[in-house]
Amino acid sequence: MGALHNGHLSLVNFGLSDNDFVVVSIFVNPTQFNNTEDLEKYPRTLDRDVRLLETVSDSKIFVYNPSVEDIYDNNIASESFTFDGLEHEMEGAFRPGHFDGVGTIVKRLLEIVKPNKAYFGQKDFQQLQIVKKMVELYKIPTEIIGCPIFRAADGLAMSSRNERLKPKYRVAAPFIYKTLKTAKTKFGTKSAKAVAEWVNKQFASHELLELEYFLIADVKTLKPVKRKSTKKVYRAFIAVYADDIRLIDNIALN
Repeated sequence: MGALHNGHLSLVNFGLSDNDFVVVSIFVNPTQFNNTEDLEKYPRTLDRDVRLLETVSDSKIFVYNPSVEDIYDNNIASESFTFDGLEHEMEGAFRPGHFDGVGTIVKRLLEIVKPNKAYFGQKDFQQLQIVKKMVELYKIPTEIIGCPIFRAADGLAMSSRNERLKPKYRVAAPFIYKTLKTAKTKFGTKSAKAVAEWVNKQFASHELLELEYFLIADVKTLKPVKRKSTKKVYRAFIAVYADDIRLIDNIALN
């Protein structure tokens, strides 16, 4: 959705290493926002974004910057999707209708561009799983590839929202990833419930960061784990408010 940063550039570089050309779509999708104010405040920096992409390649990257009318034809509304229940967990529970907006725009962009491969960052891991499910359900001939989370030197997951953090909140924000790393260590010997209780205590005593949710889930179903199994793969997911900026992150546990 624009406001490109080094995390986006890492996706572009993955694409260029594997393909002849990369199309970068830049479109602030109105149907992904539950909060109108959040949509209005979302940074729109197209000229800067293009200049940044030119530092990677000035001949192998195409920028697709459609208007709202191009995408929605004067009917700004989401399609309704069912993603085998993936849409009801985590972000779906806290942001009703969000993944209908995601599904609508990603499906439309894939139909327009018709890429062989599409690259998504694992920071939005639930989104990645939902896009994979959508491609499967609608038989869209695009391979969806998940790429590692790109982090700042202090561990904060790169996000366009980071630019809006006030200085003291930007200093505090790496606490999120630090907590996730410790949670991963604890998960080796403790139950998911015990780890979640520990995480909640860490944020309850933090002066600047407010925990919205922390949970440990099965990566296939995204359902919270009730009892650990050596046959399943788990990930920890977190959403935190730093002032009025909502930050998400996750980490593989096993």
